[in-house]
Amino acid sequence: MQEVTVSTKYQVVIPKAARKHLRILPGQKMQVISYDDRIVLVPLRPIQEARGSLKGISTDVPRDEEDRV
Repeated sequence: MQEVTVSTKYQVVIPKAARKHLRILPGQKMQVISYDDRIVLVPLRPIQEARGSLKGISTDVPRDEEDRV
């Protein structure tokens, strides 16, 4: 686990290994989630990256009539 320091402007630098692993690029947007006593940064990805990620999933799900409106 790597350690970072919060600057006087409340900024942190994401370590290179984490940036590389998560494919984080300069200028990329991140979702900030406060969860109990921690902060979670989730990289926002274009929806096009999700294309094909659910290949083979069954779409035969029984639905109620009101769901079809």
